Amino acid sequence: MNLIFLGPPGAGKGTIAIMIKDRFSIPHISTGDIFRAAIKNETPLGKQVKSILTSGDLVPDEITIKLVEERLACDDIVNGYILDGFPRTIPQAKALGNFTHIDYVINFVINRESIIKRLSGRRIAKDSGKIYHLVNNPPKREGFCDETGEPLIQRDDDKEEAVINRLDVYEKQTAPLIDYYSTMGLLQDIDAAPSPKVVADSLIPLLKL
Repeated sequence: MNLIFLGPPGAGKGTIAIMIKDRFSIPHISTGDIFRAAIKNETPLGKQVKSILTSGDLVPDEITIKLVEERLACDDIVNGYILDGFPRTIPQAKALGNFTHIDYVINFVINRESIIKRLSGRRIAKDSGKIYHLVNNPPKREGFCDETGEPLIQRDDDKEEAVINRLDVYEKQTAPLIDYYSTMGLLQDIDAAPSPKVVADSLIPLLKL
């Protein structure tokens, strides 16, 4: 089953994707993770992408499409996949349709105020990748990862100013995908405000698995 998780940054798409992929043994493909790996490795693409993500803008379509197409050529997607963070524009969606098919598009619905609170409170352990939240999921020792003991950082794109810009960009460029996939009969709305477990449990019946 091939799925797209659609929704604004901070809606919980990545967290829910991890739960769903483990349950149904399909890979979670996050363009954000691909970009961050390129940045960490200081590849030419990573250097180019870094300044774009820091400002909260979107990576150009041609770069993102190439990365996703290469990823979907891997053997581990034989039983399906979850796309998280792609497509983000209509051109990306049309390009995606040229090299794969989609069964469902899950639209995570949540208000702007909740998103800002979620993202501005998020902290990450750079080496382990473990994510915390100052209110919802604080570390045992303030400011440090429970697993590695490394200092927690706030990503530049999680700072409030960048979050607001990311939401503005989303509403302008990505929200039209809701109409695009709705017209195709693929869209399923889901309330993303509750806890991840509640959202994941409510998602299963929508997939008709």
